Amino acid sequence: MLRFAPTPNGPLHLGHALSVLANAHMAERLNRPLQLRMEDIDATRCRPEYEDEILADIDWLGVDWQPPLRRQSTRFPRYRAALQALDARGLVYRSFATRREIAFHARNVGLARDPDGAPRFAGDAAVIGGAEAKRRRESGAPSAWRLHMARAVQAVGRPGWIEIGPDGASRTPAAFDPAAWGDVVLARKETPTSYHLAVVVDDADDGITHVVRGADLVAATAVHRVLQALLGLPEPLYHHHGLILGADGRKLSKSNGALSLGAMRAAGWTADAIRREAVARAVPPEPLPPSP
Repeated sequence: MLRFAPTPNGPLHLGHALSVLANAHMAERLNRPLQLRMEDIDATRCRPEYEDEILADIDWLGVDWQPPLRRQSTRFPRYRAALQALDARGLVYRSFATRREIAFHARNVGLARDPDGAPRFAGDAAVIGGAEAKRRRESGAPSAWRLHMARAVQAVGRPGWIEIGPDGASRTPAAFDPAAWGDVVLARKETPTSYHLAVVVDDADDGITHVVRGADLVAATAVHRVLQALLGLPEPLYHHHGLILGADGRKLSKSNGALSLGAMRAAGWTADAIRREAVARAVPPEPLPPSP
């Protein structure tokens, strides 16, 4: 079983087309169904009209998927249960430091950065002080939940994964140090989950055996493998495909104004032309981190 999991906070662009087509190709090669999952946990940015546009784009590209459509917004109780299981083992903690406070602390102290470029977090005490963290806890202030990465690694080590080729044939051991991420957020102040927690729970519950996604998520796989090991979830095989870059050298994204598939269609692009363009512009991924 495979899945394509876009976030309905904007229209799809050429990078998304590459990903859904890579998933469809792998599903066809392996003779396995492809699911469609909406990663819509952000209620303030995800909108029904974007979901409708995504469905229309996927249909236009000629990609078949197996219903029903899955939505993360319907699964909050399941994510809470997974978080509670980790909490019962002392593997997560409430964090009261705000993003602004963490960013300010990082500028002043020069914190190391995680693979996404954000400050590597290791507890409230260094950012707001232990006394302030205690005061906020006792006052019932809003908090996020973070994975205690050091304890998690102590419990399950640094599990690697198996990277497969685009046709599902070749298999290469790969690994990345999860400690490079610091104490990642598993549930946000306004939402009872985060991408990291939701994706591993969903993949397990939906029986996903092969995860096909962009190379920008290679490093995040280390976090996902730790969570899978902690929660006793099955380990899928992974394929991280190349990315399509914009003129600035960064991957295409909604935030930097990438042209939508709908706009390309309106400009006269055909589905076949989109498929050829996506493949032609894909930049091969960097070599995988070696397995220890």
